[in-house]
Amino acid sequence: MSRKNILIASGVVLVAAAVVVANLYFRRDKGLSVTTEAIRSRDLEAVVSASGKIQPKRLVNISADTPGRVVDLAVNEGDRIRRGQFLLQIDPKSLRTRVEGGTASLQAAQGSLDQMRQSVETGKVQLQQARQTLARQQDLWRQQLTTREALDKAVNDVKAAESAVQERLKLLRPQESRIAQERATLESARYDLSKVRIESPIDGIVTRRNIQEGETAIIGTMNNPGTVLLTLADMSIIQAEVEVDETNIPHVQLGQRAKVTIDALPDRSFKGHVTEIGNSPIQAAGTANTTQATNFKVVVVLDEAVPDVRPGFTATADIVTATRTAVVAAPIPAVAVRELVYDANGQIVREPHADKRRTSGVEPTAAAAELKPGQTRKETEGVFVLRSGRAEFVPIKVGIAGEEHFEVMEGVHQGDTIVAGPYQAIRDLKEGARVKPSRESNDTTNRARRS
Repeated sequence: MSRKNILIASGVVLVAAAVVVANLYFRRDKGLSVTTEAIRSRDLEAVVSASGKIQPKRLVNISADTPGRVVDLAVNEGDRIRRGQFLLQIDPKSLRTRVEGGTASLQAAQGSLDQMRQSVETGKVQLQQARQTLARQQDLWRQQLTTREALDKAVNDVKAAESAVQERLKLLRPQESRIAQERATLESARYDLSKVRIESPIDGIVTRRNIQEGETAIIGTMNNPGTVLLTLADMSIIQAEVEVDETNIPHVQLGQRAKVTIDALPDRSFKGHVTEIGNSPIQAAGTANTTQATNFKVVVVLDEAVPDVRPGFTATADIVTATRTAVVAAPIPAVAVRELVYDANGQIVREPHADKRRTSGVEPTAAAAELKPGQTRKETEGVFVLRSGRAEFVPIKVGIAGEEHFEVMEGVHQGDTIVAGPYQAIRDLKEGARVKPSRESNDTTNRARRS
């Protein structure tokens, strides 16, 4: 073979080899591109968020104790008031008439009682005179200086005087009772008259005014509530009344700290603490829908003053139900659920890794008949740990959930690199699949390990 033919043959072999190498290179399994994160310790807070309304801790509804027309109204909605400040007055004319009539009746009854007492005193004097006369007649009778008729008359006069005194004393008791009744009626009228002038029982603001000057205030009865004239709120202590879902209420406890944000004051947050947890679910007025979400009332008292706040402002309370310091944590999106096979000793039965081209997709589930004796299949929570370029599903036991991370109590350790995203990749990722960390995740992992 000539030199030229040898060169041509060599060139053909090299080209063929290059084609084969290139084909193998481009057809090789490079792995699914994922983001990864190194497990490290973090400080976590479990938070229950609930929305509701801002309300004052002390709210007073002012109603009328006596019916009548409002003749003087001194406040408007939004006015700040002080304890003892005059608010409004109901027309006192009819009540003044009652007081004046009661006073006159009491004076008349007292005058009659005085006359009766004077009559009793007069009767006692007459009785004393009759007894003296009887004594003289008895002395004269013993001296045979008077008649039997005169003696009997003196005896009868004493008896008549005693009877008259007893009768007059009996008349005193009903009159005294009448005076007591008249006095009670007068005190009731005076009390009602004092109620026509209404003053503020607290320091605060007028949050609602339901009546105008000239309108008639109606008092309540057993079955019908009276007119609420004014609503006063003591805004020195305010609270957020929020509705917590039934699934979160077992984690909420008295005294837990909270952060309250108010929609009307978006640039600030306020500290508070839980002071009340409802024992019964909130019932929506006029509804009996059993499919409605079950919520419980939780009260969070704010620990600081809030300027320019008004009752009814919409608020959100973030209640810290648990805290952890320097615990192993994994990103919430990294936690997945897979169906694993366990042997009789509770150990995971893993299939040997096969170098498959497909790196994603849901693994086919074996039928129950394919399980060996003693094996069971169970859905397990875990993360994919990066080991030798492959994703290995490792079961974990989670604790509290922070804002972005789960507390990991068992399964992985600080420094392990796990698949953190994207979400769809984790959802479809299967055991033993080849993965390729992205450049961004490499930088994040290196920073995490250095920290």
